[in-house]
Amino acid sequence: MVVGDASLEIDLLVIGAGPGGYVAAIRAAQLGQNVLIVEKNEFGGVCLNQGCIPSKTLISAAHQYETMNRSANIGISASDVTIDFVKIQEWKSSVVKKLTSGVGGLLKGNKILTFQGEAMFINEQEARLFNENESLRYRFKHCIVATGSRPIELEAFPFGGRILSSTEALSLEAIPQSLIVVGGGYIGIELGQMYAKFGTKVTILARTPAILPGFEKDVTKLVQRKLEKEKVEVYTETQAQSVETTDHNVTVTYEVKGEKKKVTADYVLVTVGRRPNTDGDLGLDLIGVKLSERGLIEIDGQCRTNIPSIFAIGDVVAGPALAHKASYEAKVAAEAIAGQSSQIDYKVIPAIVYSDPEIASVGLSEVEAKEKGYIVKIGKFPYSANGRALSLQSTEGFVKLVADEKTGLVLGAQIVGEEASNLVAELGLAIEMGATLEDIALTIHAHPTLGEMVGEVAETALGHGIHQM
Repeated sequence: MVVGDASLEIDLLVIGAGPGGYVAAIRAAQLGQNVLIVEKNEFGGVCLNQGCIPSKTLISAAHQYETMNRSANIGISASDVTIDFVKIQEWKSSVVKKLTSGVGGLLKGNKILTFQGEAMFINEQEARLFNENESLRYRFKHCIVATGSRPIELEAFPFGGRILSSTEALSLEAIPQSLIVVGGGYIGIELGQMYAKFGTKVTILARTPAILPGFEKDVTKLVQRKLEKEKVEVYTETQAQSVETTDHNVTVTYEVKGEKKKVTADYVLVTVGRRPNTDGDLGLDLIGVKLSERGLIEIDGQCRTNIPSIFAIGDVVAGPALAHKASYEAKVAAEAIAGQSSQIDYKVIPAIVYSDPEIASVGLSEVEAKEKGYIVKIGKFPYSANGRALSLQSTEGFVKLVADEKTGLVLGAQIVGEEASNLVAELGLAIEMGATLEDIALTIHAHPTLGEMVGEVAETALGHGIHQM
């Protein structure tokens, strides 16, 4: 639905239509609000268009290609397996289009007004909406800022040409023969490993002492081992200093252990974090919305800023830049605006890396639990002892539970291995509901499944595991 009469007063203005914005708009509409949503670029935001969905689509294709080339040991051989990367990109685009069209349909079905363009605050309850063709002025009772984030651009590595952000890396027309990745976080590891599976020679330059900082070492070392098998060169504690580009390649100069070195490749992908979209012409400064030093909007427990009529969610507020966090905050904000008592609680926001093997974490790690003063009880169960994992040729990995020794209360979980991203959901629910190790152990898990390991690891932590010594 296109915005009509500019004299309308809107109950709620939502700026940004990513997984935070469009979810907030729909939930608010369900609660009886008259909603207008504004999007500068594509509806669905970065997640659906340049992030979560396209990256996981390409990662899935890379896994399928790898599987076709490693099944001879179980009696299945394939010869002349080829990659049509143009067709893979077309398939990716079709997945994205299907989902973004779905978002449009949901907005329309919930009678939400939409505007393709930008928004700028005039005061605490008015904003100007504009694009190349029109400029409209709207008054609102409340507004939710959900403008997301963008890749951080290093001064020495300006995006363009052969210097890529994650957006360009997901849209290459051909598989590069070689790729340098600056950054050892989850985006760099996911995309670097994806291209390595397609046959690209990948070099990763991580500034941190280990890849994937924030995850426990016993988890990340399995990903490191797989990268080595894929002949990915990983250098930690490095400082990427400069880049030289030609029509054919790029050369990055970096420092490691006080020594300057150079590496040349077709492209360099820079993945050193993301920056909140709170600058520019939005006008937050004009109305006095408080920002942190990092440019993040400060909010209370209901996602309300220091301006009572303005709320903020997603990548523009503190916390991990995750789509599911944004969607969660969106519901809280919409319900708070409708007068409900909803409050944000980040205790069970899962973190997932679509590396090989996958990593998933929820709640407290062992280190975090000890820092909070808990005497912890640990359970650990290996994939190699699970029948389903053996049948899938996916025996690398483990499920780990962290619990309170005194009460048995489940505090956290870390999983590395096949389908970790799906297995973690049960453990997130367990923490949310205040479940104990015994509660999980007494839950009958179907056999043969990977999910059995959740029950097994609880039994192991209790000291009566069946399938491991």
